[in-house]
Amino acid sequence: MAAHVATISWKRGEQAFADGKYSRAHLISFDGGVSIAGSSSPSVVKLPLSKEDAADPEELLIAALSSCHMLTFLDLARRAGFVIDSYDDTAEGKMGKNAKGAIAVTHVVLRPKIVWIGEKTPTAEELHDLHHRAHELCFIANSFAGEVVVEETV
Repeated sequence: MAAHVATISWKRGEQAFADGKYSRAHLISFDGGVSIAGSSSPSVVKLPLSKEDAADPEELLIAALSSCHMLTFLDLARRAGFVIDSYDDTAEGKMGKNAKGAIAVTHVVLRPKIVWIGEKTPTAEELHDLHHRAHELCFIANSFAGEVVVEETV
């Protein structure tokens, strides 16, 4: 199986540490050469100790679920003979207590907006089947213990 690498880099700098008043801002670098700003969520660690314009772990998990679903969906749609012109998703995750009583991302809603082109477009039933199969085949969804709901639009 393939290995995937992400490097997380954080430096304390001149800040104290023992008092908990240190920045949670860090750099997330991926094996393909892309880097993004990371931080704790401001809902978890209040500003200015978190960085509002950075991706937090919860957002990254939700983005990973959305991206994996989309990539799997695109391939399934192509194999079924459909042509997609664009796919946009505004995914949303909710925090809650999981079955173990721990705080977790427990519920994610995917809201894909798909623009189909060509003579063949899916029926509501075909669209549902494509989303269902995409969810079943998505590596990230298979790694996630929470609930994922797809709000389908034809």
